[in-house]
Amino acid sequence: MLKRVFVYILFAFSVFSAVAQNKVTADKTRVLIILDCSHSMWDRWQSDAKIKVTQQVLLKFMDSIANQNGIEVALRVFGHLNKNSFGTRLEVPFEDGNNYKIQSKIKTLVPNGACTAASALSSSLNDFPATGASRNIILIITDGMDDCDGNICDVARQVQMSGVIVQTFILGIGNKQDFQHSLDCAGKFTYVPNEEQYTETLYNIFRMSEEEAQVVISINDETDHLLETTLPIALYDSQTGVVKYSTIYSIDSRYTPDTLIIDPLVAYDITLFTNPVTTIKRKQFKAGRVNRLNITVEQGSLRLRLDGKRVNYQIPQFPILVYRHGKNELLSTQLIGEQHDYLTGNYDLEVLSTPPLRLENVAIVSSSATDLSIPTPGLANINKPKAISSGAVFAIKDGVLTFVCDLNPNKINERILLMPGQYQIVIKPQNSIDYKTTRTKRFQIESGQTTNINL
Repeated sequence: MLKRVFVYILFAFSVFSAVAQNKVTADKTRVLIILDCSHSMWDRWQSDAKIKVTQQVLLKFMDSIANQNGIEVALRVFGHLNKNSFGTRLEVPFEDGNNYKIQSKIKTLVPNGACTAASALSSSLNDFPATGASRNIILIITDGMDDCDGNICDVARQVQMSGVIVQTFILGIGNKQDFQHSLDCAGKFTYVPNEEQYTETLYNIFRMSEEEAQVVISINDETDHLLETTLPIALYDSQTGVVKYSTIYSIDSRYTPDTLIIDPLVAYDITLFTNPVTTIKRKQFKAGRVNRLNITVEQGSLRLRLDGKRVNYQIPQFPILVYRHGKNELLSTQLIGEQHDYLTGNYDLEVLSTPPLRLENVAIVSSSATDLSIPTPGLANINKPKAISSGAVFAIKDGVLTFVCDLNPNKINERILLMPGQYQIVIKPQNSIDYKTTRTKRFQIESGQTTNINL
């Protein structure tokens, strides 16, 4: 059996050497091995006790990676101090050329205590040097975590959220029934059914720690044609929610999208900044190959214009607030005359004119332009008494007053752009406390016309 294991190690060494040149951008890769040395590791598994099989596999595997540039390995052990101890210790820290130290320590390990994987994982962050750009990876080897102190899922979440660790791998050896509770919450869990796959799985983890993944993202319309667009794209670590990569989607003259080079150890949430955003959850990409991701986007465009009436006064480009129909979350702001793209669906619009104009349930149709026209505002030319007065303008609809704006008490003439409709002015001398001195006047604003109001 161990002869076949050694064959796998030789194979791992040859392939590992071949892929070592395809590294992600970092000065080095640091792999912390956290080894279970609790008393249950004395139980028999395959050809010998679990600890003996583990020692033989790890010793030969450390030989296979001893001369690999850009890789540092450290060893933390738990459950080996004494039978009444739940302690853990960094036995061999990260440093160049520590392969012999790790092998020497592995040879002398004696399972003796209880399982403390949560404590070991919690302590692991301090094991990684703060100097140099490195990809930090944790590899836990255990025969079961049901008797561990602490909540391994909560600890793993805190470790991952620290941003120090790229990925945590867990190798489960022994009986499958000892892993009834999923450990996916703590990292990428792999159950190893035999000694041969033990070495093969170790190699795969180290190989992935060195390789890149190439990703080609294609954005297509509903007819599966490539969109000629320049949309921003962000790739977030799905565990931490922290952005890992960002780019602007583009295609070249041959209609070929860009190729991204990313870390294959991370599962990604991908955000395409359409309006509203398009999100793809927990996407994993394989190392050493070109991964193709096709995203279908159904969108149309929206533009609002004034109705084109000629006026002799200046009209600003009113901002337009765009919401999903029936929701209060602001999606976008555009100006009168601008054309923006939105995903197909229904939207509510608020034109920030005076008073604001509300358009509800506006449909955006795929591959079509929704072109809407709104009335040109009219001009209210208000002439007030020379005495300083306070006042306000109200809109009237169905007999109900809605506040529009205050009048400036320091001006005897005001020019206010108002959307077409019926209005009322209320004005009162500033020093008067008698409601009888209050004056009101109703007036009508027509689109594109000037209305003189003399008070």
